Amino acid sequence: MITPYKDNKSGKKEQVAQMFNNIARRYDFLNHFLSLGIDNLWRKKAIKCISSIASNPLILDVATGTGDLAIAALKLNPQKVIGIDISTEMLNVGIKKIKRKGYQNLIELKKGDSENLEFDDNTFDGITAAFGVRNFENLDKGLSEMYRVLKPKGKIVILEFSKPRVFPVKQFYNFYFKAILPLLGKIISKDDSAYTYLPESVNQFPERELFIQKLEQVGFKNCSFKPLSFGIASLYWAYK
Repeated sequence: MITPYKDNKSGKKEQVAQMFNNIARRYDFLNHFLSLGIDNLWRKKAIKCISSIASNPLILDVATGTGDLAIAALKLNPQKVIGIDISTEMLNVGIKKIKRKGYQNLIELKKGDSENLEFDDNTFDGITAAFGVRNFENLDKGLSEMYRVLKPKGKIVILEFSKPRVFPVKQFYNFYFKAILPLLGKIISKDDSAYTYLPESVNQFPERELFIQKLEQVGFKNCSFKPLSFGIASLYWAYK
C-alpha cells in the first residue's frame, strides 16, 4: 500500500489526513498552478456529467478538500451540497472560501470518513468525488459506502488522475510527474512527501477499465468512463 510518509507507522488514512493538513494553506494555489488551470475545466466536465440527475438534488461531495467541486456543483441548483473530508485544515480553508463567496446556506463542509459515512441509506440524489478516491485506505469499502447512501437510480461521478497512453503525452507526463511536480510541490508546500506521494498513488490506482470493474463489484450499474486531456485524468460515472 502506497502511503505519504514511508517512515510513519500509522495507517494510510491517518497519513493522508496529516499530509493534507500540512499542505492545506497552499493546496488551492498548487492545484491550479501545477495543473496549469486545467483542473477547473475537469471539474466543470464532472458537474456537466452529473447534471442529468433529479432537479434540486441533494449532493454529497466525498473527499471534498477545500470544496472546489462542491462549489462547482451549485450550477445544479441543489437543495444542498454536503462535503466531507478527513482533513480538518483543508475543511477550514474551504469553509472560509465558502463564507467569503456567500454560499454557506447551500454548502456544508464537515469532517467525515469516506469509508464510514454517517448518512442513512438512500439519502443522496448524486455523489461526486474529485482526486480523492485513490487516497482511500480501503477502496472497496469507500465505494460500497457511496453506493449505500446513494438513492436508487442516483448517479455517482468520480474525477481521478490516470496515466496517458499515447506518445508524446505519456513521456512528457512521466517526466513532469516524477521530476518536476515533486520538486515544485516540495518547494511551495514545504512538505517533502506530499508531491512524491501523488505520482506514486496515481501509478498504483486501478484506473479506467479496472476501476469500472471495482464500481460494478460493489453494485453500480451502467458504469462508464472518459479520458480527459489526453488521458491525464479520467471521468467515471455510474448509477445505482
